[in-house]
Amino acid sequence: MEVEGRPAVFLDAPGGTQVPQRVAEAVSAALLSANANLDGQFLTSRRAQRIEDEAHAAVADFLGCSPSEVVFGPNMTTLTFAFSRAFGRELSDGDEILVTQIDHDANVAPWMALGEQGVVVRSVDVRVEDCTLDIDGLGGMLNERTRLVAVGYASNSVGTVNDVAAVTRAAHEVGAKTFIDAVHYAPHGPIDVRSLDCDFLACSPYKFFGPHQGVLYGKEEHMERLRPYKVRPAEDAAAGRWETGTQSVEAMAGVTAAIDYLAELGRRTAGRTDLGRREAILAAMEAGRVYERGLSEQLVAGLTAIPGLAFYGIREPERFDHRTPTVSIRLAGLTPRDLAKELGRRGIFVWDGNYYAINLSERLGVEETGGMVRIGCAHYNTAEEIDRLLAELRSLAA
Repeated sequence: MEVEGRPAVFLDAPGGTQVPQRVAEAVSAALLSANANLDGQFLTSRRAQRIEDEAHAAVADFLGCSPSEVVFGPNMTTLTFAFSRAFGRELSDGDEILVTQIDHDANVAPWMALGEQGVVVRSVDVRVEDCTLDIDGLGGMLNERTRLVAVGYASNSVGTVNDVAAVTRAAHEVGAKTFIDAVHYAPHGPIDVRSLDCDFLACSPYKFFGPHQGVLYGKEEHMERLRPYKVRPAEDAAAGRWETGTQSVEAMAGVTAAIDYLAELGRRTAGRTDLGRREAILAAMEAGRVYERGLSEQLVAGLTAIPGLAFYGIREPERFDHRTPTVSIRLAGLTPRDLAKELGRRGIFVWDGNYYAINLSERLGVEETGGMVRIGCAHYNTAEEIDRLLAELRSLAA
């Protein structure tokens, strides 16, 4: 793609990554050869069922769980609202849920809604100076009435990676469960729900090179015990118990293709064709993490050297294990919207606003003046593209 004769630079990955050719082909093939609902006694229905089964198995390999613990939906937000409503069935007046000031609102608003039935929702603060979660403050808020801690794996706004394993351990000590929003983290690092020991985790395949879909993991014992809201004919169905309505079979085909792309990438970077899919995915994510670390160092060093540029989040290279290659900035003399427009006109795609992390935008004091400009890399970006971005920003700053 070109903009005014120059190649486009896709630095909009936190809002949705670009997809490999195989993903588009898988979606098209499913529409052309398996366009049917499930449970039919005919060929296209059986093909659709096979696509759904393969997608559950692929996501299980991506997350390190069982296919029976994987739930598909239209997006993470819809899945979280549906799940929070079911989880709320077990809560009583005075029960507490913890959310955070750094999270995307999809892991805040669904839990805030439970306040309508007497649930107390408390919010963990963020350290403004480096946009990191106040873990000590979180620990001090946990008590015997805490039923769930909702926390993001990584901030979609400023890239901070939270220690969700430590949060989960602390929550379990008081008998609470954890709901992890891994949407932003998923394209940047390996996920192992067994090692984390989290109770629930949600992510979105369109953020890791797939089509628009949402995915929810839940420990099997929890998902079997909790009662989802269902239409009556499906209330007792064992398969797809949490998947309401007709699923997007074509998108599921694309999800499998995206995960297979990552597995192929892992085998190539490791130089081993014998790796199983889970092992190959882990190899790909590690290779991507190392490569993106280099992009982060180049990007942050260049940004923080520009006069008049405000940078939000972790900036010290020795702490980059605790951030993704996503940053937010403001530039003196331009609103975030105007800066994003200028960069877009020059073929560089970035986001402006609060990106639904409204609590953080308010906490940083920038919400009323347009939020920030978000720059987000993926493993398909290059050092040359970062140089081009920095040159344009220096020009605009001057």
